[in-house]
Amino acid sequence: MKGFTLIETLVAIAILTLSVAGPLYTANRAIVAAETSRDQLVASYLAQEGVEYVRRVRDDAYLAAYGANVPDVSSAAWQDFLETSPAASCRAPQACTLDPVESDGPALSPCPGNACTTPLYLLANALYSQQNLSGAQETPFTRSVEIRDVPGTDDEKEVVSKVSWSFHNSEYSVVVVDHLTPWQ
Repeated sequence: MKGFTLIETLVAIAILTLSVAGPLYTANRAIVAAETSRDQLVASYLAQEGVEYVRRVRDDAYLAAYGANVPDVSSAAWQDFLETSPAASCRAPQACTLDPVESDGPALSPCPGNACTTPLYLLANALYSQQNLSGAQETPFTRSVEIRDVPGTDDEKEVVSKVSWSFHNSEYSVVVVDHLTPWQ
């Protein structure tokens, strides 16, 4: 009687299983890598937005002082930026969150207990917000913005914007750092 023995059948099944499992594993890893890359790109844009907002606050302070014909515009605007602007509450060690869609314009808010853990929500208009508005989708991203002193100088500050998220039980973060000085 001719046919396959049990051992030949088991070997054939093992070979078939390995030939299917390898490409499936590779495809899975490629999908995970693509999702991680997508999240890193979004996080880098969100972190850069934090730095750009603080830069805008500094620039607005200068423009307000210039428009009011304040003597020594640069120094006065720099002091206003550091002491009374919305960014003043984000000086280290206090970190802030940034919500670019506040009703009265973008806002920096101190993080409760200095832990910025409020998630960002993706709104229907493709903006990210701290607010869970109607139709918003919660994202894994959290963002903090902090203004730090630069040792050895009084007229330079370091802006640190950090976006963190978790994916497949791994923690990720993107940090963007920029330095600001008075205008002149």
